Amino acid sequence: MKARLDRQTIALRVAIEFEDGAVVNLGGGIPALAANFVPEGRSVTFHAENGVLGFGGVPPEEEQSPYFLGANGVPFAPLPGMSFFSHADSFAMIRGGHIDLSVLGALQVSEKGDLANWTFPERGIGNIGGAMDLAAGCNRIIVAMEHVTPKGQVKILKECSYPLTASRCVNLIVTDIAVIEITPGGLLLKETAPGWTAAEVQECTEPKLMIAPDLKEIEL
Repeated sequence: MKARLDRQTIALRVAIEFEDGAVVNLGGGIPALAANFVPEGRSVTFHAENGVLGFGGVPPEEEQSPYFLGANGVPFAPLPGMSFFSHADSFAMIRGGHIDLSVLGALQVSEKGDLANWTFPERGIGNIGGAMDLAAGCNRIIVAMEHVTPKGQVKILKECSYPLTASRCVNLIVTDIAVIEITPGGLLLKETAPGWTAAEVQECTEPKLMIAPDLKEIEL
């Protein structure tokens, strides 16, 4: 079986997308880990829906505090100048278009950029939360996830079969085997994990992939 990128490495690749001066919101799971990998020389301000702005990455377990938790449930490190405010103000920032980038996990993504990440219909469980506002209100959306489910089911589809969080909102997908841009013409394969070919990524992806002329291995 070919090696896939681990969760920390996916997060590291995501963090390369952080632009200097950006305000960034991170979902739970893999997205939250990206806070620890802000590229050297760049300043990024992290935002959380529960009313926090300007915090740091995930601290070591012995330094974690129950008073410093993001909306994703992940502990964060306090930083000088960090501020707290109401949920209403926090969501006003999102709905007002003041969050430059949100990184979210996904259950499914369609070739048009539709996002499904709030419910497992077959399990009868779900959680309507900030992801819907983030997907609709942020200037750019990156999905960070494993390429397929633990059972090997495809997660990048022609059409999502799960209820949508938002439609046509995803700009970039970073997985354990590929980096794929969503363009008006379809899915553009830009990078593959070391040892993976474009054909092998295609086997794990339902829609037809376009291959970037400068296709390369994921660089960190």
